[in-house]
Amino acid sequence: MVDAVSSMERTTMRMHLLPIALSTALLAACSGEAPPPTGAPPVAETAVDAVPVTPAPATSVPQADQPGTTPPAPGPDGEDAQASFTGYGDLTFGMPASAMATAWGGELKVLGKADNASCYFMTPTSVKIPSEFNFMVGDGKFARFGTESARYRAPGGGKVGMTKAEIATLYAGRIEERPHEYTDGQYLRIEDAAGGNGVLVFETDAKGDAAKVTEWRVGVPPEVDYVEGCA
Repeated sequence: MVDAVSSMERTTMRMHLLPIALSTALLAACSGEAPPPTGAPPVAETAVDAVPVTPAPATSVPQADQPGTTPPAPGPDGEDAQASFTGYGDLTFGMPASAMATAWGGELKVLGKADNASCYFMTPTSVKIPSEFNFMVGDGKFARFGTESARYRAPGGGKVGMTKAEIATLYAGRIEERPHEYTDGQYLRIEDAAGGNGVLVFETDAKGDAAKVTEWRVGVPPEVDYVEGCA
């Protein structure tokens, strides 16, 4: 009797729970989502995708504006002050011609040398025109150097482009004036004040204090006084 009653109660309970289960299933079908299981953590909201940002094109820097590529500005007149009454830089008058390139620290071009020539010129490879800067060799030895460029400063401060009056101020009481062989100018000859045998010669383009220096040279006699190449 008791088992029969229990059976009837279970049947009645299932009949009451069936509508609830059907309702739940219908709700899930309408929403399109399965109900979360009991105790499951909440579903995180989907993050909104970030809109990709297209980087701006890199601005190219002109070659001349990049570090280390800007062409150097021309040097000021008289910037090279290696000249002295005893030579130029590490080159000293009287040293063998064979040692000059080593003392210079680079190649020297030989100009006007015939076989067994006793006098000829050499220039650094960077020099385009020999008159810009040159070395003279006499009897196999370094004898003089000269220039027509304002870049080089003579011992004592003189340079191409100065007036005779300016030279007279720099070398007051030391100038021996000689007439120029080919122009109305002069040779302004200045001996080493220290008593050495080196001589500095400025050439001017005219007479008078306003005359301009057109070239100069430093060397030892007789080569320093040659007015036309090796003569």
